Amino acid sequence: MAIKPGMGRKSSNKNPPILSHEFVIQNHADIISCVAMVFVVGLMDETTAKFASPFVSLHHNVSGEDPSHEFPTGKPYTYAAGVKDQCAIFFYTLTCIIMHAILQEFVLDKISKKLHLSKFKLSLFNESGQLVVFYILSFLCGADVILREGYFSKFSLLWEDFPNHPMIFLHKFFFIVQMAYYLHMLPELYFQKVKKEDQQPKIIHAITGFSIICLAYTFGFQRITLVLLTLHYLSEIIAHIFQLIGVFDRDEKYASIRIVNSVFFVLVRFATMVIAVLTLYYGVANTEQSTRGFMALIGVIILQGYLIFSFITEQLRAKRERQREAKQQSQAKKNKAIKDRVKKKKESDLPEADQSPSPSHSGKSKVK
Repeated sequence: MAIKPGMGRKSSNKNPPILSHEFVIQNHADIISCVAMVFVVGLMDETTAKFASPFVSLHHNVSGEDPSHEFPTGKPYTYAAGVKDQCAIFFYTLTCIIMHAILQEFVLDKISKKLHLSKFKLSLFNESGQLVVFYILSFLCGADVILREGYFSKFSLLWEDFPNHPMIFLHKFFFIVQMAYYLHMLPELYFQKVKKEDQQPKIIHAITGFSIICLAYTFGFQRITLVLLTLHYLSEIIAHIFQLIGVFDRDEKYASIRIVNSVFFVLVRFATMVIAVLTLYYGVANTEQSTRGFMALIGVIILQGYLIFSFITEQLRAKRERQREAKQQSQAKKNKAIKDRVKKKKESDLPEADQSPSPSHSGKSKVK
């Protein structure tokens, strides 16, 4: 499938100079697709396959079997974290940029053109549209791994053999894509021409998300991190769906059901804390890696506290804005009522001949 020029950006009749900023922005998906294809084509030749393989496929197999041979009977291949994962993260970061552009061009831009949104709502629509797709896919992938591995049916699996947790292919691929997606948010600030004043929260979101997942992946917390991320993404799906509803709901007909988002947020935070305490305090703390478990638990508590604080702050800010809008509308109605009364009083003070005749009077004069 060919990718349209200017993927993710509005096309222009003028052709910008080659290698200029505008040229790179308009054609970034095509350029990155060519770079990614270099690694894919490299797999087809034996001389370059050793170089290209760490970028495209997963490495550090610890199952004792060669993935290029037949699948071992009854047991999937298992992997560990390793240095070559950096190559895979780089390649899938390129893939995330391409997928971001495809989703923007073929779905979000077509929908937004029909809605005629303001700049502020268009920014919210594009942001939530991209994130809700990522969160849904991540939640489905994480839930699939949880069901396959049976973490909820046998809860002790979350800390057994810590920190040497072998991962099945889908489990490791989940982490590679997660880190790649958060990394791709940084160049997207340039490709999407995000204003400098709007860049700081997006940069913090990208760096924080990548750092937390990378640390958990590196230090052996892959299982509990997978479970907690899956729960977190469920809450984020609900939050961004309601944000999309807010973009479409101009009359705020569905404002009353926002309580569902708050309920999901509280339940997810509570479940996260319970799972973290049971795994890191009662599970990992009883092993030789107790210090690492305590440090991770403190990190989870701080993160959850920050999320709760941000959520409460956002709710209070939204409440103040709604009260301000309601007050402005009420004041506008009062001003209009005062103007109407003043106008009527002025008309009543005029002589009868100067007052504007009513429709009934004008009708009678015509009859006469």
